[in-house]
Amino acid sequence: MTPPTPAPDDAYGNVTSLFADDWAALEPPPEHTDVWDTPIPLGQAIALPPFPVDALPAWVGEMVAAVAEETQTPADLGGSIGLAVLSTACGGRAVVSVRGRWREPVNLFTVTALPPGNRKSAVVAELTRPLLAVEKVLIEQSSTVRAEAETTAKLSRSAAEKAAARAANAEPEQRAQLTREAIELAEAAEETSVPARPQLVADDVTPENLATLLADQGGRMAVLSAEGGIFDIIAGRYSGTPNLEVFLKGHAGDMLRVNRQARDAQFLEAPALTMGIAVQPSVFRDIAKAKGFEGRGLLARFLYAMPRSMVGFRNLTPELIPEAVADTYAKTLGTLTLALAGWTDPAVLTLTPEADAVLLEHQNATEVQMRPSGPLAHIDTWASKLDGAIARVAGLLHLAAHPDDGYTRPIVAETMTAACGIGDYYTAHALAVFDAMGNDPALGKARAVLAHLETADALVISKRELFRALSRGEFPAVADLDPALTLLEEHGWIRQEAPPARTGRGGRPPSPRYQTHPTLTSSPRQNLQN
Repeated sequence: MTPPTPAPDDAYGNVTSLFADDWAALEPPPEHTDVWDTPIPLGQAIALPPFPVDALPAWVGEMVAAVAEETQTPADLGGSIGLAVLSTACGGRAVVSVRGRWREPVNLFTVTALPPGNRKSAVVAELTRPLLAVEKVLIEQSSTVRAEAETTAKLSRSAAEKAAARAANAEPEQRAQLTREAIELAEAAEETSVPARPQLVADDVTPENLATLLADQGGRMAVLSAEGGIFDIIAGRYSGTPNLEVFLKGHAGDMLRVNRQARDAQFLEAPALTMGIAVQPSVFRDIAKAKGFEGRGLLARFLYAMPRSMVGFRNLTPELIPEAVADTYAKTLGTLTLALAGWTDPAVLTLTPEADAVLLEHQNATEVQMRPSGPLAHIDTWASKLDGAIARVAGLLHLAAHPDDGYTRPIVAETMTAACGIGDYYTAHALAVFDAMGNDPALGKARAVLAHLETADALVISKRELFRALSRGEFPAVADLDPALTLLEEHGWIRQEAPPARTGRGGRPPSPRYQTHPTLTSSPRQNLQN
């Protein structure tokens, strides 16, 4: 089933397009006609790619597409929640061994932004329902063990209390011996633990309670929600100050100290926290202002999706989710989750040489794009974690494709290629999200260039002429114009002319020249193409 096509033209913020090859290896600009399209205002989104549903294993992809069709929502929402669901099932139970000592856990943080009225709750509920069914099974399976542990704990406490009473009332010559016995029984009672009631998913939960849940659940927990309230809580809604520790360490798998009342501190060696959140677009602007979110790297840990809303373009009589698709999804997800639930030591997933080559090629491309003039320069903190996220996604796709024995197989090139495709999707959306947060300096520079062009009244202008006319404070070097010119060209305000043929006489090459959009000049030119 093909997911529904999102509606066109919904403005969420600028995005700089990615280059498939080396950023420096630019092709010569194409020849142009005098026909111009209507330019896109700076700050409006260039079309973002749809979620690559085909990259998911069939049983997940078919469910994501079916849910998108029935709810008439972009498949981006279901795709991101679907990955978070797989992370809930597998997080803390597997790591991907990439190269040398580089290992990535397979838990993810995803967040999808859609305006109100887009049925976010329905999508989250449909895709997470099998997890809640598995949670009930785990509760039932552990009921006998928990009951026995509770009884043993009560008996131990009772024996310790009685021994303490005997010691307190004993004759002096017996008190020392009875006191020693009472202490031993009290220590035994203290060491008697009762397993917590199994829980896979939480909703809005404070950082302190989340740390406790992680400790109770063996270091694994997922926050899956159709509301963005968790970000308010992280920012300090109740405490007044941000508390990021559990989220930062829960994503990275770094050791976490959990302090609890009336109990000794507990150390979690490798916590695995999953987050799958659906929010309104305004939340991105709010969290960008929150103290500590960017500086401590929390924003860099999320995979962002910002699809177009389908409201106003929805099919009011959509196809319903086929029962066979829903059943296969529920059964396979249940099998995968239950199979990994009892694991204490994570499985180590290796890569075939071909899969490693695919990831290395993507790493090289990412590295180039983070150069000062590259499209990822202004989000390099996020981009630095991109290939690690791709390795995590590859691990999840691999385990989902082989729910029975994935831990015995290496990750193959096809799976890594699919994960890289998902990574490219999230990269394009991350650019749009961070631009909406105001992180792209190229946007401000592009507006400065556009403001000059609006007054210059030039049909054609060279890069050198622009540099001479603009502020040295904003453009210290000619190369500082490049991101702004790229952005203006992508939005249709300018287009580069083909360079003249070289004469072979040497010397400095001519400065690149740009045609300007007809609306920027008073000179008559051919009408715009509508």
